[in-house]
Amino acid sequence: MNHAHRSGRRLVVAVTAVLAVTAVGGTALVAAPTAVAAVAATQDTTVTLPAGEKLVSAGTTGFLTSKDDGTGGTALTWTRLSDGSRTDIPGTLAHPSRSDTVITREGNRFVLRDMSVSMFTSFVEPSASLGTNYRVAGAAGSTLYLAVPNTAGGEDLYRLTRVNGVQQQERISYLPYARDYRIVAHSGADVSLMFRKTAVSTTTYWRALTNLLGNFHAPEQATRPFDPATVTGAVSPAYLAWTETVDGVMRVAVQKRSAYEPFKYISLGAGTGGVVAGFSGDWVLYGVPGGLTAPSPDPLYALTAQNVLTGETMPLLDHFTSTSTAPDGSIYVQGGKSTDGEGLFKIGEGGYPQASLVAGTPGASTSPTVLRSAVPAVAELDRNGGLVPMEWQLSRYNVNVDVTLRHNVTGRTFTKRLSRPSAPVRLTWDGLTGGISAPNGDYTWQVTLTPTNGIGYPGYATGSFKVTRKANAHDLSDNGSPDLLARDASGTLWRDDTLDWPVAGQVTPAKPRVKVGTGWNTYNLIEAAGNNAGSAAGDLIGRDTTGVLWNYLGKGDGTFAARVRVGSGWGIYDKLAAGSDLTGDGRADLVATDASGVLWLYKGTGSATTPYATRTRVGSGWGVHNQLTAVGNLAGGPAGDLVARDTAGVLWLYLGKGDGTFAARTKIGTGWGAYSQLVGVDDANNDGRPDLVAYGAAGTHVYLGTGAWATPFTKTATSLYAGEGTKFTSVS
Repeated sequence: MNHAHRSGRRLVVAVTAVLAVTAVGGTALVAAPTAVAAVAATQDTTVTLPAGEKLVSAGTTGFLTSKDDGTGGTALTWTRLSDGSRTDIPGTLAHPSRSDTVITREGNRFVLRDMSVSMFTSFVEPSASLGTNYRVAGAAGSTLYLAVPNTAGGEDLYRLTRVNGVQQQERISYLPYARDYRIVAHSGADVSLMFRKTAVSTTTYWRALTNLLGNFHAPEQATRPFDPATVTGAVSPAYLAWTETVDGVMRVAVQKRSAYEPFKYISLGAGTGGVVAGFSGDWVLYGVPGGLTAPSPDPLYALTAQNVLTGETMPLLDHFTSTSTAPDGSIYVQGGKSTDGEGLFKIGEGGYPQASLVAGTPGASTSPTVLRSAVPAVAELDRNGGLVPMEWQLSRYNVNVDVTLRHNVTGRTFTKRLSRPSAPVRLTWDGLTGGISAPNGDYTWQVTLTPTNGIGYPGYATGSFKVTRKANAHDLSDNGSPDLLARDASGTLWRDDTLDWPVAGQVTPAKPRVKVGTGWNTYNLIEAAGNNAGSAAGDLIGRDTTGVLWNYLGKGDGTFAARVRVGSGWGIYDKLAAGSDLTGDGRADLVATDASGVLWLYKGTGSATTPYATRTRVGSGWGVHNQLTAVGNLAGGPAGDLVARDTAGVLWLYLGKGDGTFAARTKIGTGWGAYSQLVGVDDANNDGRPDLVAYGAAGTHVYLGTGAWATPFTKTATSLYAGEGTKFTSVS
């Protein structure tokens, strides 16, 4: 489109031109006082674009934003770039003016506020001849463009402005069947507009230029359709650009103003809401707004500059939401960069266009952030089935959230990826780390937010919490769940940590099984001793073939410290049972039967080197039993109890009196001769009652405590030692 030879104002009516200028009533309207024009400005030392506000228009001295006013309406604010002062603008916006003038509407009257000159206010009002059925087609500076229905079934385009205090109303275009006028770009004195013509069943699309003096240049028919409601455009002294659709694909068409046809096309993809934002020298700026909240990546979400002569491209912003070109050609964009954050950017010219942040959005980040976390300070895993709810509120949710919970001492971790979670992010931790009950102690949580659309760096947040579990006499790894130790024929000792939240009603071992060490066949008795030295985890005792008893202090991670010699002479006993408090003093005790069937009590001292006091005689007649097990407090009595199996396979319960002695035995049941090992494991299913594990050639079963002394156990299946009933020579 060559405009070099075109001057003067033209109104095209088929092949004729008409010009009409009207001063309404021949009377100049006097500007209203500034106090009427706007609410007083509030001073701010920093130029900001507050969260929740959207760029509407920008001039050379400031910018206009809008936000929801909380009542279903829109609140307007003008911000000065020089000092950050903010002025609330009353009324309803007529149309963005891409200048320092804010145009609002009051009924049939329009208010023009020049925000560059102390909010100088004036008014324009369409003449009565235009009626009230007009439509605002756009604005440029202090000029308003109205599309007025005509008798031919189309619209006429009028410009309405005020010059030297006098209102001017001018019809600048009358084209039969033309309608849907839209001002798409404004830069300096140039105004780009688009419209369409519908005659009978044929619709054609048109482009034209006008300027602030009312000069209207002959329109050119577009070869491709566009949507007048959403089309965007750009104008500079050298170029024109607009968006159009070809076979469902949106593209930017770039045309030299000295030519009649576009010479360059840039695809914006199918079904997108892409825009052309403006020109910076020989660079055209374009992209698809709204990428920050998009679920997947697209390079078009970036505000991109392309040199229309060389084809070179460069991203200016990671994403953007709205743009405005000021009268001097400066381009203002609301968006964000990972390096600079969110806010309003000005695109400056040079060898290459540059995006500079001129008004930041406080507290906003292009990268996703955690705004609030709700992680309990103390996770009591004995409650709620070991489930711990956690919650995080994010700045955006088009992210993959990786949650890591790490035990500070052992480094054991729980990890979980939540792909594009809903708001807020919710995780219910099952109290496990690596498939094993989480150990007590201090934890660090971390969430990593990785944008699924590729916009922004990953975001991070950390915090701390504490895990607590009630003590378990058979717990070797300080996680509240019982551990079992099994020695195989080669003398290797293995540890299985059970899960004390049954799966499908069954007590199951965690995976994998842990090797404690070799050489344990030097002992002919191995017994889990409970916490006999005041540490946080259970300990282990072993008697060697020479009758010396050794104590292994648990470290709390399932391993043991170097053994400590307790004493010699323990070879006189054929059975040992340890790990329960039989005297009511809170310390684990030990009982032993000698060859004559006498039961002896070794009261716990709490000392690692001398864990037991001198023995005291409990009673005789215990020689009829070939299995003896301390099972804790089975029936709610004052202290721990014992179960013993006789040679006929009958199991008997001895209720503890709390002083190291026991009530007369009670028959529990028969058929227990199928098991080679009976192990009191304290609480295996986290119901507060002690339980019993029975191991042997007939299989392994967990007998869950009922709390009733007459029928203290109920038999359940388990995958513990499945198919391994003859593999181990000792289970404790």
